[in-house]
Amino acid sequence: MTGHTDVVVIGGGYAGVMAANRLTQRDDVTVTLINPRPAFVERIRLHQLVGGSHDAVLGYGKVLCEGVRLVVDTVARIDAAGRSLVLEGGGTFGYDYLVYAVGSGSADPRVPGAAEFAHPVASLEQAQRLRPVLDASPAAAVTVVGAGPTGIETAAELAESGRTVTLVCGGVLGPYLHARGRRSVAARLAALGVRVVDGPGSQVTEVTGAGVRLADGRELPGGVTVWTAGFGVPDLAVRSGLSTDAVGRLVTDETLTSVDDERIVAAGDSAAPSDMALRMSCQAAMPMGAQAADAVLSRIAGERLSTLNQVFAGQCISLGRSTGIFQFSRRYDVAVWFHIDGRSGGRLKEFVCRNTVKHLAIEARKPGSYRLHRVSGGAKRRQLLRAVAGAPSAAAQDVSGDVPRGDGA
Repeated sequence: MTGHTDVVVIGGGYAGVMAANRLTQRDDVTVTLINPRPAFVERIRLHQLVGGSHDAVLGYGKVLCEGVRLVVDTVARIDAAGRSLVLEGGGTFGYDYLVYAVGSGSADPRVPGAAEFAHPVASLEQAQRLRPVLDASPAAAVTVVGAGPTGIETAAELAESGRTVTLVCGGVLGPYLHARGRRSVAARLAALGVRVVDGPGSQVTEVTGAGVRLADGRELPGGVTVWTAGFGVPDLAVRSGLSTDAVGRLVTDETLTSVDDERIVAAGDSAAPSDMALRMSCQAAMPMGAQAADAVLSRIAGERLSTLNQVFAGQCISLGRSTGIFQFSRRYDVAVWFHIDGRSGGRLKEFVCRNTVKHLAIEARKPGSYRLHRVSGGAKRRQLLRAVAGAPSAAAQDVSGDVPRGDGA
């Protein structure tokens, strides 16, 4: 391809910002980032916003390359055939290539009463709405529903501030964690005074203004219910007639290119490579953002595109301001016995939070410098893909149970 190229990135989170920064490597490429907010959200700190220790927001000037044009608006529809976007604020926006990085948010709660009485915390606006509710009722007991990273972190944050907190797991505490890591988290929550309700019958079947009702018939009273169970993605791809998985993520091939249109690539929580999505996390989002940008740049240059090569290190969870846990994993995202907890775990968690922003800031200053997406993730994904494609081998059958489960905050 010759001449000038317009690339639009939809979504200014971890994946979108990484992609936008990286795309500025070429002088003949104009990069526009469309995002509904004028500031970058540190989503991995939203539990701190709820607890009152951080506002979870950064100015885009700290993480976004000066060469990227920021448009504060929401995309209502993608016209792939016309290579244009319809904006909610009015008008259209054309593109030569599109990076789809709209992220994720709270799943639509189907539990009776959840939409009316529970407070989700998956987005900045939701966390900001919850904060004054908590401030207005300082003595109210809090029930946190969902025991993935977001639920655990929120429960610990609120308990450390003096709240009476019940954490309702709906099954297992920390589904991703190894049994040893789970025991460590349970011990820390107990030390903070958090009541953990887990095991059979702990699924919430109804939320009321006075608490929650469980599948086994128990009723847990509470003044404020916080909902962290499950994540969903925006339905922009569905509304635009693009191929999606059952959750609504844009289906791509292993180069992150849409199966419908080679001019569209996807990254982050809203992407489903080969209809086999990665765990929702910034740990996956930033490398995918870098690879999505590389895919666009390779197409512009007429070069061969690289395929997904995601590697995971594990999962880190804060347990209040001073402690936490880093649960190590195999490269293909299955937890192992080893973890770092206590104050060392807390310091490591904070290092990860700071370093995540640092990666984006460095890429903004030196586009193309990020390299983590090129670290080998091993052969496990290729084996899984062969198994799904119906070409089973002994190796493929051995890993069929290794697909990660649980929430991906």
